[in-house]
Amino acid sequence: MKILPKALKVGDTIGVVAPSNPIIDENIEEMERARKIIEEKGFKVKYSKNLFSNTNGYSASAKEKAEDINSMFEDKEVKMIWCAKGGENSNSVFDYLDYEMIKKNPKIICGFSDITSITNIISAKTGLVTFSGTNFKTIATDETDYSLKQILNRFVDNKLELGEKEDKYVTIHEGTGEGELIGGNLSLTRGLVEGKYKIDFEDKILFLEELGFETGPALASNYLYYMKQNGVFDKIKGLWIGNYEHESNISLEKIVLDVLDNEYDFPIIKSNNFGHIDTKAVIPIGTKVKIDTSKEIKIELIEKCVL
Repeated sequence: MKILPKALKVGDTIGVVAPSNPIIDENIEEMERARKIIEEKGFKVKYSKNLFSNTNGYSASAKEKAEDINSMFEDKEVKMIWCAKGGENSNSVFDYLDYEMIKKNPKIICGFSDITSITNIISAKTGLVTFSGTNFKTIATDETDYSLKQILNRFVDNKLELGEKEDKYVTIHEGTGEGELIGGNLSLTRGLVEGKYKIDFEDKILFLEELGFETGPALASNYLYYMKQNGVFDKIKGLWIGNYEHESNISLEKIVLDVLDNEYDFPIIKSNNFGHIDTKAVIPIGTKVKIDTSKEIKIELIEKCVL
């Protein structure tokens, strides 16, 4: 059963957790700048117990990270959980999250990049709609306020628009498709295709972005072929491609088309309003959307994602 979190109100407390890479060095100052920005918007900010832990030398321990997430869901004062930054190993928390408790205490949880692992798994295990959106720290490092405005539009004003009206959408393959959103970062989504913590791609609209600095075209191709070989593209109803920048200037859509090889008939669209970029729309995982490539705004939410 689908569970919607409650909207955020000015004056509410936002809990901040770090389930991925450690908050060290310049990140500490960036966190404080982000905290000031959010507090100036009228919210309270509560740091988790292990936010600045670096027990392993490369991150906090898996149990420390999970303890923070579980505690923030249990904390009645906290109305939103905001992940501090991305990294490489947020999947380490999977075995230690209390999914039944989370289901009983639904609230907004948001982040992108490596946080894709957590948001997709929580949604899959509990039915809670979760969110791909800017990380907490990024509020202080983005060059524009686009992503912060998207947070407020989605969580406070309960707006349904995906991004801004000025955002450009390009049709890669024509058609229409409808389904719940799933996905996020390509490399992390690939990791959820099979195994103990796999997610269900059946009848979904898949959205994908990737950081070209870490994942070159050949590796992106590897991930996409793995997904193809394991039946992902036989199941989905549409594909939405976000930001990908690589020094070769090879685009993610070019790689996608090579992998798909005209074997599928679902719609494919491209936009530059999510991914490792300043313009990050807040995308609800588990909420129904419709893609219609004949329209100027080619993807639209067709149901609420917060109460």
